[in-house]
Amino acid sequence: MTAAMSEVEDLALAIRRNVITMCAGRGQGYAGQGLSLADLMAVLYSRSMRRDDSGELIDRFVLSTGHSAVALFATLGALGVYEIEELATYGSDGSRIEESPLEGTPGFEITGGALGQGLSQAVGMAIGERRRGSDATVYCVVSDGELQEGQVWEAAMAAGHHRLDNLVVLIDNNRMQADGATEDVMSVEPVPEKFTAFGFDALRVDAHDIDLLSTELAPGARTGKPRCLVLETIPGKGVPSLEAYEKVHYVRAPSEVWDRAMLELDA
Repeated sequence: MTAAMSEVEDLALAIRRNVITMCAGRGQGYAGQGLSLADLMAVLYSRSMRRDDSGELIDRFVLSTGHSAVALFATLGALGVYEIEELATYGSDGSRIEESPLEGTPGFEITGGALGQGLSQAVGMAIGERRRGSDATVYCVVSDGELQEGQVWEAAMAAGHHRLDNLVVLIDNNRMQADGATEDVMSVEPVPEKFTAFGFDALRVDAHDIDLLSTELAPGARTGKPRCLVLETIPGKGVPSLEAYEKVHYVRAPSEVWDRAMLELDA
């Protein structure tokens, strides 16, 4: 492994540690999603999304799945945007570290919470970037459960029609939602084939293969079409006890569960 790739793995570990610290604060939170998205977030923020000379991001990140904000907060914490003491107030009254974020909170482009709306906004951003002559790429994370929303497919149709090759849709295909397994609630497969039909270049990938993610999310790559990566994620990834947790969509647990999780990460 190259030194640069080792740094990405170190960032992913730091993100996972922050996720556990955040959820341990009140003993609850979307730990499964935060842990499963850590590898993706590490690649996006350290290798894919470009910055200008002042350090400001050129490319844009849209989190449609608002309750996965824990992953983005944890990433921004690892990058020094938030202090760990503030991250530990996750979900507390009066804290800006909310379980579902508000637009204008540092690092967040949109208000999350009502699922299915983020891709429409990302499509608008991609059109706007094109019209003003910018080469910025818009990355948008959407959950598999969100694909049950009709608005997602209207947005996908618009992206294909306008050939928005500055848009990358990242499907968190974790196969779970609040009411149970996605395939039992309402199956959304085959996801890559559906996005291909809407005019995307679509591919199913292992979301925990950092080398593969780095290749597929190389900065500035364009194909003349919008892209979709269907990310096969493992909820709770990196913490074996949480990977096996029965209700990992939202974890409420005593302090010993979070202590054990941190020990497993340290190991």
